[in-house]
Amino acid sequence: MIYEDIAALVQQAISEKLIEPADEIYAQNQVMQLLQLPSFPEIEAVATERTIPDILENITSYTIKEGIIADVLEEKEMLSANIMNCFIARPSVVNEQFYKKYNVSPVEATDYFYKLSKDSNYIQMNRIKKNVHFKTVTKYGNLDITINLSKPEKDPEQIRREREMKQALDYPKCVLCIENEGYAGRTGHPARANHRMIRVPLGGETWYFQYSPYVYYNEHSILLAEEHRDMKISKEAFARLLAFTDIFPHYFIGSNADLPIVGGSILSHDHYQAGRYEFAMSNAAEAFPVTLGDFPDVHAAVLKWPLSVIRLKSEQKAQLLDAADHVLQTWSGYSDERAAIQAFSGDDAHNTITPIARMRDGKYELDLVLRNNRTSAEHPMGIFHPHADVHHIKKENIGLIEVMGLAVLPARLKEEIVELEKELLGQDAIVNPIHQHWAAELKESYGTIESASEAKNIIQHELGKKFVRVLEDAGVFKEKDAFQRFLHTL
Repeated sequence: MIYEDIAALVQQAISEKLIEPADEIYAQNQVMQLLQLPSFPEIEAVATERTIPDILENITSYTIKEGIIADVLEEKEMLSANIMNCFIARPSVVNEQFYKKYNVSPVEATDYFYKLSKDSNYIQMNRIKKNVHFKTVTKYGNLDITINLSKPEKDPEQIRREREMKQALDYPKCVLCIENEGYAGRTGHPARANHRMIRVPLGGETWYFQYSPYVYYNEHSILLAEEHRDMKISKEAFARLLAFTDIFPHYFIGSNADLPIVGGSILSHDHYQAGRYEFAMSNAAEAFPVTLGDFPDVHAAVLKWPLSVIRLKSEQKAQLLDAADHVLQTWSGYSDERAAIQAFSGDDAHNTITPIARMRDGKYELDLVLRNNRTSAEHPMGIFHPHADVHHIKKENIGLIEVMGLAVLPARLKEEIVELEKELLGQDAIVNPIHQHWAAELKESYGTIESASEAKNIIQHELGKKFVRVLEDAGVFKEKDAFQRFLHTL
């Protein structure tokens, strides 16, 4: 019954402290208006263990049945976000509460905001639970593997609507802009009525802190510039990353590179990603030291990691920034034909950096991952990009999250690896043709397996090895000697 669902939603909102008991009738009336209900009968309050997302799904099903909305993803998303907006304070109040808690502790502040973002269904926890996630042991540590099932696929009606849009609006300019805060959504642009951001002063600008609606790791957050401007890796960017660790010392923060192929999916809006999670890369051992003579208070080393990474450590922020900028400027113009590294093609730059900052043991740490986006006839998607022989696992860009050791793999793999497990078990299997060569290798290495759990463990382990290959393809220096040639220029 819809009235029981509304009552349950209001009670859960009170229980999660989204609203106070005194707000009950107000919130109920706001939801009634969205559902076109003229009155509300007296019903007996019944305790429920249903979560807010589960109740929202029931309410959405009711509105479809009653013809209030169409059974189209975007309309369901917009309704759910608008319903939850009835229970969330305005941005000014959320920010006031955040900084009151920050004055007690940065951890208390982010705990508050993360819980709010989940309780308000802005972070889509029900969908995130669908993701397949496991760790796998490799020579570089325990890497994370995620098969991404959380982002819903577009249905045919939504695709038709988007195709028929005669002109795309330019408001908001992109899915990251501040104008998304409280935006209802439309065809081709996600619903954000239940979206809130925290204002963060950084480098003389106001930046905006939010969580990702589809978190890939604990407290997966985004820090975005107020101005809609292209991403740029620079000394100023490094300074912002380190300044963020001053404000939130329990978080790491990093940036995708600022060039296509090696960069993230949204290069048109300057932003970073942060979180409270320990990736394998953060625990990578030092392979060998690097001498930076002009920066005596900065410890530098190359990491034992599949990509080409220089880690800088120091208690002296200014000197660390100077050292990082020196590496960036040197790398930006560096070419080495023997290593297939070319800094420019005409006016097009190829070298850039994926940086990651954190505070550890009272010192600033800045990992500088060297990237190059040049292509060739042999590797048209990128010389330092997953090569064709691993495209059956992943061929998308290797962004910040993958760089740190978390593979975000396509949804198709969930069913495909089940068939590979069947193949190992000697059962009838329908192996995707793109995996046929891999399946033959697995059978040759392992033979026929009797235990289903063992077959599953084998496939997970082999996926980890494939991910290592993906990362190694993205590393610009395949040999230590080649890396040393660059380091001698610093």
